[in-house]
Amino acid sequence: MAETPSAKDAARLLYHLKKNLNNSHHAQPGKALPPAMALLRCWQADRLARTHADLLASDEFGAACRFFLSDIYAPRDFTQRDDDVERMHRFMLRLLPARMLRPLTRAIELNTMTHQLDADLLDVLVNQLGVTNAISETQYAEGYRRCDNYDTRAAQIDMVSDIGRDLSRIAHLPFIATTARLIRRPATQAGWHELQSFLERGLAAFKRMRHTSNFLSTIQNRERQILDRIFAGHPHPFDI
Repeated sequence: MAETPSAKDAARLLYHLKKNLNNSHHAQPGKALPPAMALLRCWQADRLARTHADLLASDEFGAACRFFLSDIYAPRDFTQRDDDVERMHRFMLRLLPARMLRPLTRAIELNTMTHQLDADLLDVLVNQLGVTNAISETQYAEGYRRCDNYDTRAAQIDMVSDIGRDLSRIAHLPFIATTARLIRRPATQAGWHELQSFLERGLAAFKRMRHTSNFLSTIQNRERQILDRIFAGHPHPFDI
């Protein structure tokens, strides 16, 4: 488990952030996702929304579900945000012990893993299964099996749950919301608005939850069940 930063750590980080934000941001040119990748991301987001429709409709869990769908799995170009996250991570490593940054480090690892898994799956769907402008459940499941990466997919699911628990713990620290508000204006003025907005939405969504473990374990169990059904060759792996 990552070490919990103290209010003193947050104050020190806030001071250096305000001092150095203008010197560390690099604007990235925006670009549209390739059509095939946009198709895959749309399909995945729609499937997740169907699988977890009850959580999405929940007063307690809905905001966190929407955060995942709009900020993690959405068919959007996240180049600027991803670059910001990695730059901020390198900057924070100069100020805080690496163990305190475990959630952010793991989030970067998960993002890298997810991009590679999506690229591998898309290659199979397009070049082996003939996907063009639509993806069927049968094609998607067959693509999973042909990629033959069950262990990596299982690790991806478990990592989402682990990061979610860390984020929930951080979101409930009393000084985190104050720190986010204090840094909002200088961060936005220095060009970090995508990262700032992303962090604030994530913290707000997880802070609303009282039963985070129930939320994350439900997602983890459902996704592992679907994964097992896909690799077992079930004819309707997503109907759980």
